[in-house]
Amino acid sequence: MDRPVTQPATLPPAGRQISGSGMDRAVALSRATLIRRRALRFGGPAAFILLACVIWKMVPASGTLSVQKDQVTIETVRSAPFLDYLPVRATVAPLNVTFVDAIQGGEVLEVVAHDGALVAKGDVLVRLTNPQLQLDVTSREAQIASQLGAVSAQRLTLQQSRTAEESQLGEARYNLLKAQRELEIHGQLQGQGFESDANLRSFRDEADYYARSVKRLTEAHKLDVAVAEKQGEEIDQEAQRLRNNLAVVEDSLNALILRSPLDGRLTNFDPQPGQSLKAGDKIGQIDSEGKYRLDADIDEFYLGRVAIGERAQADIGDVKIPMTVARVHPQVTNGQFRAELTFDREPPKGLRRGESVDVRITLGETHTALVLPNGAWLEASGGSSAFVATADGRAADRVTIVSGRRNPEQVEITGGLHDGDRVIVSSYNSFKNFNHLSIH
Repeated sequence: MDRPVTQPATLPPAGRQISGSGMDRAVALSRATLIRRRALRFGGPAAFILLACVIWKMVPASGTLSVQKDQVTIETVRSAPFLDYLPVRATVAPLNVTFVDAIQGGEVLEVVAHDGALVAKGDVLVRLTNPQLQLDVTSREAQIASQLGAVSAQRLTLQQSRTAEESQLGEARYNLLKAQRELEIHGQLQGQGFESDANLRSFRDEADYYARSVKRLTEAHKLDVAVAEKQGEEIDQEAQRLRNNLAVVEDSLNALILRSPLDGRLTNFDPQPGQSLKAGDKIGQIDSEGKYRLDADIDEFYLGRVAIGERAQADIGDVKIPMTVARVHPQVTNGQFRAELTFDREPPKGLRRGESVDVRITLGETHTALVLPNGAWLEASGGSSAFVATADGRAADRVTIVSGRRNPEQVEITGGLHDGDRVIVSSYNSFKNFNHLSIH
């Protein structure tokens, strides 16, 4: 098989240039171009690593929240005098309050007093009517009167018995005396020979008989007197009990007239004619006039710190009045407990029940401590943790702390922080579930 013949390329004659060959000469590359080409060839992996590092730096770690710098407030922990006091808003209340209750049930017949009036002890406030009670009282009075009559009859019988015994004893003594005189006379006659021995013996026997009778009656009378005295005491006690019962029955009827138990101002008093009241129903109260106390509702955080006897100061007008914590109610209602404060001296004139007064309760002596501003940060943390900012202020970490006493401006720090630490003191509500903050 014949192979195809390949003809050689035709070369241009020596010394002759091909058209356009002058434009293909080699051009030297610049240094910048060489660097760019080498960066394109070898810089791809390095650029990727650099980009990954930047992204890693920009993505927050787990549990980290990014916040704006203007959303947080940072304060420095410092050593300063801690003023241990508690300002509260108190209310003027009467020092003593006595409630007026309906002792017996009934229907309001007449309202004599009116709400807010000054009343004296014994003044009639309300008259009630209760026909059934009146009927029961009448029946009970008759029963007690009958029982008192029976007791009186017992005492009369006892007295008659004692009188009869004393009469019998007196008669026996008289007979003895007469027999003794007869015996003496007949003894003298017997000595003179005018009386026989047998006749004298009969007079002697009679005198002995009456002597034994007097002795027997005297001993019996002593025993009867002892028994009668005991019976008399029992009869007296029964009579007194019946008289007391009668007084109670009469008082139950008198209880339909409600009177003021003491001097003061009648308040919360609004009974209406025809209104039905049950025994024990409150119809009003008597407030001590001119004698007041202050009632303060305090946050339950201070329940263990406010105690009876602690000093306080009330600002009434331009006057500062010293006061004392007189009573602390341990019951907590809606996160608050109540303390009662009394005036150390006569309260100023013009106080009115329900008036509000600023009070400052002293809880302890002023001393130097690590303090932070008291603020919204305590609400979410409860004083058990805080966000401590880094030196550059670009991040903050939650740390466990121990907080102590508080006043409206300060909170005492007893553990977990040091003097100079910078702490976020604005509200933690928006990042209470995070432990790290990134601040931009």
